[in-house]
Amino acid sequence: MSPSRSILLVGEGNFSFSASASQRYCETGTSITASCLQHQEEALRHEGAAENIQTIKDAGGAVLFEVDCTKLGECASLQGRVFDRVVFNFPHCGRKSGVKKNRDLLRNFFLSCIQVLAEDGEVHVTLCNGQGGTPVDQPKREWHNSWQVAAMAAEAQLILSAVHPFESGKHRSYKCTGYRSQDKGFHVEKALLHVFTLSLPYTAAETLQVEEAVEGEPVQYNIPAELSDYIFRGFLCSDSVHPVKLVQDFILQGLAEKWSVSMTTETIPFLLTARQLQTCCCGVGSTHCYWIQLLQKDLTSDTTDKEIDHGRTDTRETASDTCVTSERADRVRSKGAESLRSACSLDVDHEGESGLYMLRPSLLPQMEELLTKKEKVINTAGSHEEREGSSKSVEGNEEEEEKEVAAACVGCNSVTSLFGISGVVFRNVPISLWAMPAFHELLLRGVFPSESEPIKLLGDMLETLLAPHGVSVVTKKGGLRLMAQPMGLVGKVFVSNASDNNSHVTLTVSLNLDLLAVLLFSLPDWRLLWSRDPRFSNQFSLRPSPGMAFCPFSLFSEQFSFDISFWTGPTWEEKKFHAVVREASHGTVEQFKLIDNFSHPDLSQTSYCYRLVYHSHTNALSHTQALNFHKHLEALCSSRLQVTIR
Repeated sequence: MSPSRSILLVGEGNFSFSASASQRYCETGTSITASCLQHQEEALRHEGAAENIQTIKDAGGAVLFEVDCTKLGECASLQGRVFDRVVFNFPHCGRKSGVKKNRDLLRNFFLSCIQVLAEDGEVHVTLCNGQGGTPVDQPKREWHNSWQVAAMAAEAQLILSAVHPFESGKHRSYKCTGYRSQDKGFHVEKALLHVFTLSLPYTAAETLQVEEAVEGEPVQYNIPAELSDYIFRGFLCSDSVHPVKLVQDFILQGLAEKWSVSMTTETIPFLLTARQLQTCCCGVGSTHCYWIQLLQKDLTSDTTDKEIDHGRTDTRETASDTCVTSERADRVRSKGAESLRSACSLDVDHEGESGLYMLRPSLLPQMEELLTKKEKVINTAGSHEEREGSSKSVEGNEEEEEKEVAAACVGCNSVTSLFGISGVVFRNVPISLWAMPAFHELLLRGVFPSESEPIKLLGDMLETLLAPHGVSVVTKKGGLRLMAQPMGLVGKVFVSNASDNNSHVTLTVSLNLDLLAVLLFSLPDWRLLWSRDPRFSNQFSLRPSPGMAFCPFSLFSEQFSFDISFWTGPTWEEKKFHAVVREASHGTVEQFKLIDNFSHPDLSQTSYCYRLVYHSHTNALSHTQALNFHKHLEALCSSRLQVTIR
């Protein structure tokens, strides 16, 4: 590790470590400030202290006395100063202090040192082997008998970023002292240096208003607060080095060795209508859809009543076009819901029937529309050429591209291209370790000659690419399933629309890029993909190939379990509870379990008790922070879900 520009050492005894550091860094321009709790006269009683203090001063450093490391912000000599590194070697309360007192010392030190720590600074704490309570301690103590150093640091929004052996040999003049307030030293053999860095703060979830065109109609709606961090992130933009983009590029490059691949560049709305979904069943039940109510009143005006010009909507309408009677709206909702049920066998969400709009649970409906549009371009262009009796092509590079893609994906004699589309999709699923409310889906479609055994052909190619990373390709009726442990299904291949003459088969590949990124880069948790911490994104700045192991920047984070119990009325919609939990916990609840329920024999009320496990691989999560999240959850449940907290 390169030397810091400024170092503050606290809790020094005989100042031998500070003197050694001053000599080590004297030619690097590093500023050393050494401090101790004792008065100057008391500090000078330690053997060698006077010589060490002089060594520090000769090297340009400073020595401070009567500095309480738990009140650094109150120290007059440190006012207005920040340090790149704060060092505390072998902290101890003195005498026969118990484990709890030393935990309190650590917690108060961490809370104090962040007041003088630079934004990108580090806190170094050296502990005897076994004290820290991390898996690096060997042998590891029982948790209750350790100093729980990572948990204490989390109280100050610090995360444990590294653990190294304490290399006392690099500080030859260092003589450990201060054990039980004596000149006796600590056991430095197998001691461990713990490195802490500042965590990014949690950002509050908020309801976002979105305006976009759906089926040619400009609409406005609100993105649910629990999803506010999953949109407008740009992970798949052309210059992105995000892991999901790297995985997509890896897959497309692999498939391009056998076929040409064309990805759409069109902007695709987040919103789907029920009519769009009914054109193709994507295997997502209505209970797993995020149903959306539009902020606009007009849900029924025809697209043909408006003129679309280069993506701009001409809103010239009469009053009769925009004013929809309640009776007419009811008829539209009823008709739309019935058509959706009959087409997809979905039990439409009653709340969603008011608008019959949903956040896209899959890109399949939009892929179908794009391919239909491109097929029409081909047919229109061909008819025009026949009428004109000439061989003129459709003008414009974009139209030429559409013709080529349509020819490849609609009915050519052999596969010349795969057509692709990718983007974030949303699933209203229960909370669990691998349940993702939002993820990036990659869809690919191609038309294959039947005699080429296309399912096997695609399966072999995907297996070649993904099997080294733990993905197995399983043959199922009508297609393939891509499976991996521990998350389960990560993709599938299925027959879309067989051609009339059975000479060709249309296949669609659907891949969960987020889960594949977890596998290909050895991530411990899919939530890391949505981290805004540069320590995550910087690891991918050089576009590493899949197989590179991710280096965690937050080690040994603690889990906290809390129960919540409440009374509800005669009906209870658990999926709304999941949404509130995601919002209140900032996505830190990773496990969710109903552990008890009881229906009152005389009242129309039911009591539910849930156990929630809070855990984060990205941000500091202390017991205090988790408890605050849990209290916020109780408040939201009372106000939004009208439950009575027990």
